[in-house]
Amino acid sequence: MKRNVVVIHPGALGDVLLAVPAIRTIAARFPRRQLLLVARASIGRLLAECRVVDEWIATESQICAGLFTRCGYQSSELRSVLERCDAAVAWTEDVDGSLGKVLRQYGVPKVWIQSPFSPSLRRRHQRERFLETIHENSAIGIGEDALGLPDHLREEGRVYLENKGILQPRSLVLAHPGSGSIHKCLRPERFASIIQQLQHQEMAPVLLEGPADQETVEGVLKQLSKKPPVLRDLDLPLLAGVLTHTELYLGHDSGVTHLAALLGVRTVAMFGPTDSDRWAPHGRHVTILRGSSCVCPTWQAVKNCREKSCLDLRIEELAAAFACEVGA
Repeated sequence: MKRNVVVIHPGALGDVLLAVPAIRTIAARFPRRQLLLVARASIGRLLAECRVVDEWIATESQICAGLFTRCGYQSSELRSVLERCDAAVAWTEDVDGSLGKVLRQYGVPKVWIQSPFSPSLRRRHQRERFLETIHENSAIGIGEDALGLPDHLREEGRVYLENKGILQPRSLVLAHPGSGSIHKCLRPERFASIIQQLQHQEMAPVLLEGPADQETVEGVLKQLSKKPPVLRDLDLPLLAGVLTHTELYLGHDSGVTHLAALLGVRTVAMFGPTDSDRWAPHGRHVTILRGSSCVCPTWQAVKNCREKSCLDLRIEELAAAFACEVGA
């Protein structure tokens, strides 16, 4: 069986997508090895479909049950992977050293284990911090972030929208009111006013509702007399296919926002309490909007903040961004 290189990233969608340039750097360093990603199942499948990785194993699967515990049982499948491994990169905490011990137990000759949130890292943007963990001195070009979606996923996205009766001549805008945290999101009434602005500009907004977004989306819909269609609980590859048929994506600091940007979709990303200089997606097709600088010293302070002036975006500014992105 072919030798491999293993990349372990148990993070959420946005964190993994920010690591794509670093993953590609690792693949380039080991051109005759298969690159196997250990990540959440939906993310692994998407990156394999986009040929960023060759194989993937779900972190939530039984195969990985013994990977992160010192005395855990290693399945035969995991042993087979590690016994063929020439290098392993793990972007996670390993406080008790159990992960490193497992990797070295099977003779992996090169092991890098470092959290991308480590205070020892010096680069600013999270994309660059992943590169720093593998001692990559020169930043990779922005084009290395791009995801090339296969034709069959584009077609699945088109058919899905067609079956929903959504494809139409007007500019299709996918708007995501949610995020990984409600504290990074505009209030429903403010987001609803943005949807109204899109409708006034003869665009066709569609709301995206993820597994944790139901209350947020309902709050937006209550504010609207003309209610847009809602796409609910799309799996990640299908969502990627849908995004390729949109004229514009609107969202907060979220994994879906990073996905839209990496797919080359014109993206308007609204940032509030999180630092756009560290977390924002790259690209000339991306517009970053935010209110005043966040003055909350901790995330707990963000949660307790009622004013959220950092998310006080002017509708005029948003309207100008929409016109610029769609007309570009």
